[in-house]
Amino acid sequence: MYLDNVIAMILAGGEGRRLDILSAKRAKPAVPFGGKYRIIDFCLSNCVHSGISCIGVLTQYNPRSLNDHIRTGKAWDLDRMNGGIFLLQPYVSDSVTDWYRGTAAAIYQNLNFVRERKPCWVLILSGDHIYTMDYRKLLDFHRDCDADLTVSVIEVPWEEAHRFGVLSVDSNGRVVEFEEKPSHPKSNLASMGIYVFSYEVLEEELEYEAQRIDTSFDFGKDIIPRIIHARRVFAFRFEGYWKDVGTLDSYWEANMELLKPHPAINLYERQWLIYTPLEDRPPVKLGREALVENSILGSGTIVNGKVINSILFNGVYVSEGAEIRESIIMDDVFIEGNACLDRVIVDKLVTVGSESHIGYGEDFTPNRKFPDMLQSGLTVIGKNTRIPPRTIIGRNCQIAPDLGWESFAVPFIPSGSSLEYREAGW
Repeated sequence: MYLDNVIAMILAGGEGRRLDILSAKRAKPAVPFGGKYRIIDFCLSNCVHSGISCIGVLTQYNPRSLNDHIRTGKAWDLDRMNGGIFLLQPYVSDSVTDWYRGTAAAIYQNLNFVRERKPCWVLILSGDHIYTMDYRKLLDFHRDCDADLTVSVIEVPWEEAHRFGVLSVDSNGRVVEFEEKPSHPKSNLASMGIYVFSYEVLEEELEYEAQRIDTSFDFGKDIIPRIIHARRVFAFRFEGYWKDVGTLDSYWEANMELLKPHPAINLYERQWLIYTPLEDRPPVKLGREALVENSILGSGTIVNGKVINSILFNGVYVSEGAEIRESIIMDDVFIEGNACLDRVIVDKLVTVGSESHIGYGEDFTPNRKFPDMLQSGLTVIGKNTRIPPRTIIGRNCQIAPDLGWESFAVPFIPSGSSLEYREAGW
């Protein structure tokens, strides 16, 4: 079958600066999502459901969390003799190697890995988007068009098009123009960061780009704009759900969309399950005074308070009198009695002291340090921080990881503030 001649390369080394402290200690594709998963689980599950069983995962920034999550690939049935999953990191050798400069540089430095498997087609994916997609349809389109390169695209609202690489196409779907994040977009067809290359074309173009001096060695910035008139480049229109969770707002929105009566992405679709490593956790437990409305609860969660329109990951403990609204609470967070959290993202292993109030008041002053990142009312608490009892934290606040009680010198942190861990350079 032709799928035996396909290799997938997943770009998973992104730093994800716009996710702020959620990606401070992990690569962006390793950020938890949906009460159980990591972002990269969607891409890996799509590959498996599409019949693609040879996958390279290109890591770079803070790879430990991602490596621990993927391991041998058993959760996706990828621990196999033929094919399987391969974690590929930057390395030093006699050849010219370095940190990946751009998306194309990452593939180029692993070109020997691809070459040894002798594929006909190379599927290049971004590991930091939320979507379900049958890649067989994309590959069939590429083959039927006799394309050198196929770019998967999706229509986005015109006011958001400037955030993406946008393509203009002719009546046959052939790409005639490509602009990376233009100030004044001519099209609202946005690149999804999903490409199919015929192998020979990919090798030739990477080798050519490697000889150029003034290049960022990136598919969107350099290679695609350069080859659209010299090669057969086509756009494949995708009409399903796709979300770039590259900002705190989009990350929060994508999680909250799971709570809708008919969510655009259905985690309960038995024919297209999203796979992830299983943890040995006990069942969910609700106490006598518990109230849970329209929420997702991870395994091992114990709720004795109120949880409204929220997503709780594994092992969260909600004490009596505590109330959580429109929030995302990650693994093993302990929320003490009578604490209140409203529109908050809390990373793993945080303790919230009793009678604390996070996401307090009606003051929506943007964060003074990162006004573009925190302005919608979200407050973010970093991993492994301990918040003292009776602490009040406003909106659009950024609380760094690894803070102890001693870091909270005053009991009130006003909206728009950042509390930093100075020894770590925050």
